Amino acid sequence: MGQILDGTSYTLGVCYYPEHWPKAVWEDDLRRMKECGISVVRIAEFAWNLTEPKEGSFTFDFFDRFLDLCQRMDMRVIFGTPTATPPAWLTKKYPEVLNVREDGIRLTHGGRRQYNYNSPVYREKTALIVEKIAEHYGPHPAVCGWQIDNEINCELDVFYSEADEAAFRIWLREKYGTLEALNEAWGTVFWNQTCTDWEEVLIPKRARSGSVNPHAMLDYARFISHSARSFVKLQSDILHRYRKPGDVITTNGRFDHLDNHRMTEESLDFFCYDSYPNMVYDAHSGKEAEGLKDRLSGQFLSEVRSVSPVFGIMEQQSGANGGTGGMAAPAPKPGQMTLWTMQSIAHGADFISYFRWRTCTFGTEMYWHGILDYSGRENRRIAEVRLIREKLDAIGEAAGSRYLAGVAVIKDYDNCWDLRIDTWHWDLEAVSQNAVFAAAQKLHTPLDYVYLSDEGASAPLSGYSVLIYPHPCILSAARTAQLEEYVKGGGTLILGCRSGYKDMDGHCVTEDLPGLLRPLTGADIPEFTRTCAGDAPVLIRWGERQYEAEVFCDQLTPLESKNPTERPGRVAECTGETAEVLGVYENCYFAGSGALLRHRYGKGCVYSLGTVFTEALAAALLRETGAAEPEADIMKLPECCELAIRVKCGVKYYFVLNYSDSPAEVLLNHPFINLMDAKEYKEKMTLEPFGVAVLRRPQEG
Repeated sequence: MGQILDGTSYTLGVCYYPEHWPKAVWEDDLRRMKECGISVVRIAEFAWNLTEPKEGSFTFDFFDRFLDLCQRMDMRVIFGTPTATPPAWLTKKYPEVLNVREDGIRLTHGGRRQYNYNSPVYREKTALIVEKIAEHYGPHPAVCGWQIDNEINCELDVFYSEADEAAFRIWLREKYGTLEALNEAWGTVFWNQTCTDWEEVLIPKRARSGSVNPHAMLDYARFISHSARSFVKLQSDILHRYRKPGDVITTNGRFDHLDNHRMTEESLDFFCYDSYPNMVYDAHSGKEAEGLKDRLSGQFLSEVRSVSPVFGIMEQQSGANGGTGGMAAPAPKPGQMTLWTMQSIAHGADFISYFRWRTCTFGTEMYWHGILDYSGRENRRIAEVRLIREKLDAIGEAAGSRYLAGVAVIKDYDNCWDLRIDTWHWDLEAVSQNAVFAAAQKLHTPLDYVYLSDEGASAPLSGYSVLIYPHPCILSAARTAQLEEYVKGGGTLILGCRSGYKDMDGHCVTEDLPGLLRPLTGADIPEFTRTCAGDAPVLIRWGERQYEAEVFCDQLTPLESKNPTERPGRVAECTGETAEVLGVYENCYFAGSGALLRHRYGKGCVYSLGTVFTEALAAALLRETGAAEPEADIMKLPECCELAIRVKCGVKYYFVLNYSDSPAEVLLNHPFINLMDAKEYKEKMTLEPFGVAVLRRPQEG
């Protein structure tokens, strides 16, 4: 992965905007960056006008001067393609490049990401500007990589322009071939939506009647992902022709309606994320989401790791966040910049670029602070960056290591996109995803995320002892077969309610539930219901404990193993065992019925939970399956600490992060070297507030 993620060291970078500052301060800024151990700057992602101030008129003087200065000062540069903010001359002359709202109103110039991916004019102008900057700046020795656009699908992830409507029809014709197939997939016989001509096929819009065809919406989400990926690949193909050996191609962010795995595979060397831990909870009220606050950022970092096992952070929070758009979060407290940097590294990042060097004195993001404030004076944050560089040098041997987890949450893009369409599905997933992550964090259980598709998984399923697939509402035979193979081989699969009730078109299946999963789960669901907010909580009795069943309840009944379900083209395998009822509903009309089943299947087993995952249920299932606290015999951590493990050449590195503003005591059952201070600890170690340790066994050094 070239000079940045080469597996030998951790690289620090920073986002810098030379166009925001007088040329007289550039050299001093770069000198101070170098003194902090920063060796890479990202530039130019919003600077189209500086290269093409008028249509077809190109000038390169501005960034030539800056790049030459970077070369003299031995500073490497990631150059951004400027397509996130088209220039005013372009949108004025070619208004068709602008996105259109659902109500038909065209966006106007002045924000960012107001364009649409499918405009032939915008694609033409994009190809030209990328070609020009790649051809001119690509050979420059200071340039070490390229960032495509900025935060694909941020701000807007729905598109309603004329160009999008035309492209949507083309995409559908390629997918379905005939209108008959499209009508069947979309269930257009309902409400008289049948199309008899391709020109009658429209992008689904709630603005028309308040209700939309859910199957059309699912295809529309897939189409948006295709459009965004195509736009990224348009640029990547050009950059590949001009990049020097070792130069990298990446992009940043992680947003909805986008298959980041396929985008990375098609177009990128690795993926970058923008990490703002103080933005994951309500900073004004102090509300703690699952009691984790900034620790919740680890969930997003873990999902990024499924895209790129070793990845970069293009924007790491370094100051208070705020913009005229209403977002706001406080500045990091002393020690939190270090904590958040190490949080990113613990989860798989080897490149950390802070946003940003200087806080801009004007514009929409003038309250989105960086390392330095407006005057550029010395402050505690720049002092902390210098200390971070020292700490990264101390733990440099862990660079290039891979995150190690025995438990993974399964996700897939079809179900992720379905959440935006199906409110029942959203209500389930919103509770379960937070609960599973919170339980794993507090039980010090490293957790991966694996994305499933018909073609396979983003990581081998067999590498995990336990898989949790909270609510695979949409399911295919190919994905079911992968789950069956995993369990047969000895794996443990945990499923939540509403599993397998829709096919890939989003139609509810006519088979008895849980549909394709009946043989694997050994379960039948004769009845199901949402819970009512005004009623008394539904209770589940599992062993000696009671648990609340929130949001939804499936009535689970073991299938008779002698009568496997048969389906056209596929005969269910008889395992010879009947599912065991572990938990039952207590105080509802399901009372006495199964709420939790365990089914032996091949060498493994499947747990079926008839409700959503609360934190208590998720923790109990992690303990039940033996997955909780895998390193308990080695160390004991307080709840306020996270444990992450990275491994390289058989050597394990234990990252221990204290998210509390109080000291935290870690008990050790074996001697460890803390790479941070090069000291050996034998029985206990005290982490300072927001402190971090990176431990390894002495004999493994």
